[in-house]
Amino acid sequence: MPTRHGAVGSAGRDTQALLSTTEAMELRRRDYHVERPLLNQEQLEELGSRSPAPVTLQWRTWFRCSRARAQALLLQYLPILAWLPQYSVRDWLLGDMLSGLSVAIMQLPQGLAYALLAGLPPVFGLYSSFYPVFVYFLFGTSRHISVGTFAVMSVMVGSVMESLAPDDAFLLGLNSTLDVAARDATRVQLASTLSVLVGLFQVGLGMVHFGFVVTYLSEPLVRAYTTAASVHVFVSQLKYVFGLHLSRRSGPLSLIYTVLEVCWKLPETVVGTMVTAIVAGVVLVLVKLLNEKLRRHLPMPLPGELLTLIGATGISYGVGLKQAFGVDIVGKIPSGLVPPMVPRPQLFVKLLGNAFAIAVVGFAIAISLGKIFALRHGYRVYSNQELVALGLSNLIGGIFRCFPVSCSMSRSLVQESTGGNTQVAGAISSLFILIIIFKLGELFQDLPKAVLAAVVIVNLKGMVMQFTDVFSLWKANRVDLLIWVVTFVATILLNLDLGLAVAVVFSLMLVVVRTQMPHYSVLGQVPDTDIYRDVAEYSGAREVPGVKVFRSSVTVYFANAELYSDSLKQRCGVDVDYLLSQKKKLLRKQDLKLKRLQKENKPPKQAATSKDTSISINVNTSVMDIESNNDVEGSKAKEASAGTELEDTGAWAPEDAKASDMSSLKALGLPQPDFHTLILDLSSFSFVDTVCLKSLKNIFRDFREIEVEVYMAACQAPVITQLENGHFFDASVTKQHLFASVHDAVLFALQHRRSGPIDPVSVTKL
Repeated sequence: MPTRHGAVGSAGRDTQALLSTTEAMELRRRDYHVERPLLNQEQLEELGSRSPAPVTLQWRTWFRCSRARAQALLLQYLPILAWLPQYSVRDWLLGDMLSGLSVAIMQLPQGLAYALLAGLPPVFGLYSSFYPVFVYFLFGTSRHISVGTFAVMSVMVGSVMESLAPDDAFLLGLNSTLDVAARDATRVQLASTLSVLVGLFQVGLGMVHFGFVVTYLSEPLVRAYTTAASVHVFVSQLKYVFGLHLSRRSGPLSLIYTVLEVCWKLPETVVGTMVTAIVAGVVLVLVKLLNEKLRRHLPMPLPGELLTLIGATGISYGVGLKQAFGVDIVGKIPSGLVPPMVPRPQLFVKLLGNAFAIAVVGFAIAISLGKIFALRHGYRVYSNQELVALGLSNLIGGIFRCFPVSCSMSRSLVQESTGGNTQVAGAISSLFILIIIFKLGELFQDLPKAVLAAVVIVNLKGMVMQFTDVFSLWKANRVDLLIWVVTFVATILLNLDLGLAVAVVFSLMLVVVRTQMPHYSVLGQVPDTDIYRDVAEYSGAREVPGVKVFRSSVTVYFANAELYSDSLKQRCGVDVDYLLSQKKKLLRKQDLKLKRLQKENKPPKQAATSKDTSISINVNTSVMDIESNNDVEGSKAKEASAGTELEDTGAWAPEDAKASDMSSLKALGLPQPDFHTLILDLSSFSFVDTVCLKSLKNIFRDFREIEVEVYMAACQAPVITQLENGHFFDASVTKQHLFASVHDAVLFALQHRRSGPIDPVSVTKL
């Protein structure tokens, strides 16, 4: 019986599939006809009852005060009040606690290592893993990113420390002894002031809804920048791996000079330090590989970094690595929290440029990761509020002697994979870090710095793997590959701050250049449809006889308006400028010959009348000028007498017709275009400026002079409004020259050419 039911069900599905196929074939065979009036813009506005869109002044709502608005603002800027009352303790607390513990275990070694990378005492990495994380718990909207120390931010801070507080400035006496205490105090002051300034930038930009600034940092740019930053991080750790004392450098080519110095001083390598770093690195890599292999079977990843730190500290303390082998260790780690420090505003001027770069990069990394997790788990991250939350984290953290932070990709992935559901996981990790600061931090005083360097280098794996972007971008998009390469090379050679500036400027310039190299096409009709496509790409598309349809792939503005006009004339296959110049030259000769004949054969009064006639057909005279000349003549005739008016009118009509025939291309012996109508497809236009308006006006004027009528089609509503505001429409170009679609314009052109001005007709197949 089950077999029979299965067979029946299978037969039913096959019948349904067969019917679906038959119906699909029938649908393809059907010929659909859409019948509607042929519409120009004027008729479309009347039919659709177009009216100006209501203008809402956003700033007016900022000053409205009500209970509902106050509550909305409170929930907007303090999101914890919105999500914490809905927190499900039963469903989420266990996962958040496990996730918070896992992240805290990673935060401890990374905090110590990244502080060293920033040129600061390791304990300040623990402070930066506590204060900013807790502040983000209150103000952040992402549930899964792990805020705290990050390699890219640390190396940017370290670059500032090396340029403003180099070791050379703290040498004592003739023996060149380094005053470590004074150097560290100065750098802590600099780092905390830098963090406050970064926070002020981020909060200020977030308050004015400037979160869209990150859109100018494309994904290839950010990935190339972080890849180059990982190279900076790797090179900066070589001195700890080999136990070398290197000169501090900053500015352009500093990375190259550092690599050369490392190569030069390799014979001075401390063997014990190098062995310690290699062993620690191998252990970390093996534990990470084991975690990846057993990921499905473990409730949480094995804390390889923490275990390595504990083992290395125990071995260093038991064997005495510093005394026996000269291995450099972390040294004293004070327990407890330090009092807040007032930032020094005098340093703001020196730190301004670096602070803005760090603020933008930190936010770009955080929002990109936040949006990835939000999309994966079905919630929304608000970019402006994220900017405020990250800014407050850095601002408050700077007051408590932290350096600028962002979010870490590796910790964020661990927070998500170990069951983290909300920002509570971040709060729990910060509480664990607080316990370590008070009770356990001082236990790591004998930790070798080479182990921390190994932690940093091993955690660069994710960013180093981004080198594979070169191969994928080569296949997908060569322009994005160019952005990637320029960003990477500029960041490597010019350092992190100048490299970012060069990358952003190059990316924006490339956008402008791409708008100056658009794709221009002549469109043809796809048979039996009202669809028009590029005849160069669609072999089945055919140009409508006597009609040229021209389209640009981008909007036209001051940077490419001239290119648009030149490409239009080139694609039409007519040398418009040559025809215009020859027509002017022949008309000028004709005008001089006519004047000479009038002077020889006619009385003065008639000669004067003939002179007026010759001026009225000048190629540069517009429709308005002709009408005004006719009005002047009519008023003079009225002043003379009614009989004279009738006589003049009767005499003028054949003169005008004769003059018009004489000024035609055919009468002048010039070649005529093989089309009578030009249609400009404006569907790609998103805006127009004054240069574009003038260019369009010139196109109408030039093509009409060579006896080609011009129409526009498929214009978007905002562009129509800009055309109206720019006074584009007048007596010579009206809204009757603008059509709802290209097909409408083509039909009107053909009907108008065949039978003169017509009423709206039904749209049918050509």
